Formats: sequence, C-alpha cells, structure tokens
Amino acid sequence: MAGTSSESQYVTFSLDNEVFAVPVSVVREILDHEEAFRIPHGPDYLLGLRDVRGQGVPVIDLRLRLGMTKTERTPHTRALVLDVPIGEKTLTLGLVADRVYEVIPFRAEEIEGAPDIGVRWPSDYIAGVVRRDGGFVVIVDLARLFSSAEVAMMGTANRLAATA
Repeated sequence: MAGTSSESQYVTFSLDNEVFAVPVSVVREILDHEEAFRIPHGPDYLLGLRDVRGQGVPVIDLRLRLGMTKTERTPHTRALVLDVPIGEKTLTLGLVADRVYEVIPFRAEEIEGAPDIGVRWPSDYIAGVVRRDGGFVVIVDLARLFSSAEVAMMGTANRLAATA
C-alpha cells in the first residue's frame, strides 16, 4: 500500500547505542567523515569547517552537543550535510554520526511527544519519539537544538569560509 499523507520519511543514525532521526527533507547528502579545519575559540562540539562542493560547512559532533562522550571515528562514521530552516534563514551544517542506517517512514500516529520524567531537563530538541524494534528512535528538532547565539556563530563560520 502506498504511503499516506500522514507519513513522513526520516534518515536514521546512531550516536553511541541510541538511534536518532532527522527528516529526509533536510538531508542534502551523506559523506564519509573527514577531519574538519578547526575554528579557534569555538564551542567543543563545533569540530570546525569542511569543504562540501566548494562551500565551507560547519561540522558539529552531535554527541558532544547532547552531553554525550566525543565521537570516536570508525569506518562507519559519517557526516550528514543538512540544510536546516531556522526562521527565515537556512543553516547548512555537517552532523557527525557514528553510523547512518536507512531512510524509513514514520506515520504521524506513531510519533509520541518527548517523555515527561518529572524533572526539568533540556528536551525541547526532541520533536518526537517512535517505538521501533524493542527500542526507541528520537526525532531531532534541529532548529531547537541550537540557541540563536549558536546559530549566529555557525553563520559567521559559514561566512568566514566563503571569504577564505
């Protein structure tokens, strides 16, 4: 049976033993991980800049951004190049993942809200959670993952790369 209008496609990837997803509509391409050109005084999760088809793209270690341990490079490590709409702008960034799995459809009724654990914790980056294969897939709201100051900093990194 063909997909319905309440079904959306997501790219799934892992960080450590956890599975995350982003909408396929924001994924420009998936590349092998390469070392990035370091930007002095950037936050720890900003690995630096990478040339992607002539464009300087800021690369982030999502594990560090989410308070996890630093990504250890393996033959499976990938960089998802994303075009993230934030307000009226589009932020292009590279997101390092331990492994990229597949594109998978999720029906709207499968997507649950972020869990309430009874205490305040930074969960606003979670667009939803889907139960799958005895575990969970966390759908990341990329626009909420970064503060406006962080978006401005990465935009500056994009502009610096464009003038270099």
